[in-house]
Amino acid sequence: MTEIREIHAVMEVCDQLRKEVECDFVALALQNEVGPDVQWHYASGNVNDKYKRITVRFGKGIAGKIISSGSPMMMSNFPNDIYGKVTDHPIMLAEKLVSCYASPLFFNGTPKGVLLVGKRVSYTFSENEQEKVKESCETLEQLLRSHILGEGA
Repeated sequence: MTEIREIHAVMEVCDQLRKEVECDFVALALQNEVGPDVQWHYASGNVNDKYKRITVRFGKGIAGKIISSGSPMMMSNFPNDIYGKVTDHPIMLAEKLVSCYASPLFFNGTPKGVLLVGKRVSYTFSENEQEKVKESCETLEQLLRSHILGEGA
């Protein structure tokens, strides 16, 4: 039962952030419990369910790069301002995103998740919008702490 409440609470945070930042899409990726792969688990404003099938390797794609670096990342005009191949960014392709800002979620001081906000137009996210994403990351870290670190952590 706690998992259902947890999912509902996570979706509320994502929906609220989507309204506050006035973006088209918000998604949460988490590193798998076993192995280094990263998967998108929650989304708000998605145009399809492809995000559920996207798995990226540690260090690859937006989620993998943020988890490996522990630093936020912004893209303002995808695919014009990227390094590597367009196909290295499956979440951008699946959701037809042109701009995004993504920030890491930390558990026990280690980046294990990513919160991404995106728009389907070219856009640069302001300092204020980036701060709202970071605040939502902190809220999600609290909500997901027991899930990521095991019950009672």
